[in-house]
Amino acid sequence: MATKKPKTDRDGIQWRKDRGAYFGSWTDLSGKRRKKKLQASTLTQARALLAAEKQRVEKAQVLGYTPPGDETLSDVIPRYLKHQKARNTPQAYERTRGIAERHLKAAFGDMRLANIRKMNVQQYITKRSGEVSPSSVVKELNVLKHIYSLAIDWEIVPVNPCHGVKPPRVPAGRVRYLQPTELRAVLDACPDWVRPIIVLLVSTGMRRGEVLGLRWLDVDRKGCRILLPQTKNGEGRIVYLNRIACDALDSLPGGKPTDFVFPVQQSTPEAVSMAFTRACRLVGIQDFRLHDLRHTAASWLRMQGADIHTVALILGHKDLRMAARYQHLSPTFLAEAVAKLETAYQLTAPVEAGSGQPIEAQSA
Repeated sequence: MATKKPKTDRDGIQWRKDRGAYFGSWTDLSGKRRKKKLQASTLTQARALLAAEKQRVEKAQVLGYTPPGDETLSDVIPRYLKHQKARNTPQAYERTRGIAERHLKAAFGDMRLANIRKMNVQQYITKRSGEVSPSSVVKELNVLKHIYSLAIDWEIVPVNPCHGVKPPRVPAGRVRYLQPTELRAVLDACPDWVRPIIVLLVSTGMRRGEVLGLRWLDVDRKGCRILLPQTKNGEGRIVYLNRIACDALDSLPGGKPTDFVFPVQQSTPEAVSMAFTRACRLVGIQDFRLHDLRHTAASWLRMQGADIHTVALILGHKDLRMAARYQHLSPTFLAEAVAKLETAYQLTAPVEAGSGQPIEAQSA
């Protein structure tokens, strides 16, 4: 019988069910409260890691502050990227590298890490907010926060100036998804070579890169599943196949286990997205992207009664907050759900105020 993990601990340890991890909190050298994910699988390990952090602070308090290093952000970025490359997928690493080298280095590169203040970070956020989308600004701020978090661990600086900096408000996620009739129209308009890709995307909720990176050795046709060795979050997952997904795979010619399911020469990411966009335009569907097929799969899962935890597992999200954007429900579905209350309440006529009985019952 599995032991239930505690939600909180008086030593400063919290179990985050939505993240599937332990978090520890303690007061750093500057007197600020810090919170960090602990690389621990048990409460005992989490306590040991948190105790080590607290001991480091106590030791520094006894010996005095370690003087901040002379390293600039440009000096630290290579070390940071080396740290990230071993932990990120190639795609995630390239995004991080682009942010660090193209934007953060240009803004703060010549400044000593210890000299960058909260005011400097806020000015950067304000400037970038006028140039790029709020979500891009948030990503850049998160990379800078992470650089400082590691710099504290490496004892280069004592504090993180990004703490308390207010990021821009990110607008709610897209709510566009295809109705069944729209999906059929788009599939009919798609070229033959791209149709199986679209079917797999919309019937599994997989990402474009996951589908186009499939090899035949990843496909367990007898078990009706796909075994993804590595996904966007750096972990593998199992994708279960329904009948239409199996039919789409069966329509392909097949190949050696190491062959790609969709030949790379033809099925490049750009070619697939362009073919899908053209098909949407042909049938009059506007403002719909290939990635929105993932929204469509999640939306219809919700409308068929799947709970948000199930949707998160199917989509491969470790954090329920990411899956929350896929809770879109159609007005028709909501109206039908509310109508079911009639049966639950068993009311056949309006209730007169203060009577507690249907009007028909009172007149009788």
